[in-house]
Amino acid sequence: MAKIIGGLGTSHVPSIAVAIDKGLADTADWKPFFDGYIPARAWMADKKPDIAVVIFNDHGNAFFLDQVPTLAVGVADSYRPIDEGWGPRAVPDFPGAPEFSWHLVDTMVENHFDPLVCRELEVDHGMQVPMELFFGRPEAWPARVVPILVNTIQFPIPTPQRMWDLGLVLRKAIASWDTEETVAILGTGGLSHQLQGSRAGFINPEADRAWIAEIGDNPEKYRNMTREDYVEVFGSEGAELIMWLVMRGAMDEKVHTVHSHYYSPASMTGAGMVVLENSEA
Repeated sequence: MAKIIGGLGTSHVPSIAVAIDKGLADTADWKPFFDGYIPARAWMADKKPDIAVVIFNDHGNAFFLDQVPTLAVGVADSYRPIDEGWGPRAVPDFPGAPEFSWHLVDTMVENHFDPLVCRELEVDHGMQVPMELFFGRPEAWPARVVPILVNTIQFPIPTPQRMWDLGLVLRKAIASWDTEETVAILGTGGLSHQLQGSRAGFINPEADRAWIAEIGDNPEKYRNMTREDYVEVFGSEGAELIMWLVMRGAMDEKVHTVHSHYYSPASMTGAGMVVLENSEA
């Protein structure tokens, strides 16, 4: 059967893409952030997963506020990087894994999840940035992707427990996928930030560092928080962190942290990542 080789959590800040495109990765403002991902990129190059399941949120690009699915899954053969308003980026199209995507959708429905099924989908920085941070900028992506899109833009957003339960279903789908393929799961979003309202510019580095340190060993703390707790602690946009719970829920109860990194601020956010492996891996 297919095997989960690791769970990765990461920010997907759009200014990261700008920094990459403008060659700013080695500047004083950005080098500490990008250097922190070097061990994670080496881990990915060593593990060479066949499939990357990427959990992210669309930012009003593929879906707008008039039609926002709570959950969506891509089943396409490939996914084009979407133009977010400043022109198409020089990012290769992402090859899909449609057979596994359909298996995942069927497993979700069997377990009482009802995703929007996307036979065509363009993907924004929510997928682009995590893939670049962990795989670099290859001529062709070495792993096929399965996009899982979660509404964290327009309330009501899903509960943390619901995201954890989705992770359990994802685990079940991978365990029942009758191949020898290896799978890396990328939970994306956050860390703390708020882009509007009276707390615009809010970040919480202390809570961010606790999240990075505890998401592996103490996930119950975060699955038991309410949606309102996430907004209060991490900011209205920092509530994206619920998507990391899909990744963590798919992993074993016991995991170990291989790499972690935190940098603040990256643009108007706290930013960072974690690489987890199951304890018996």
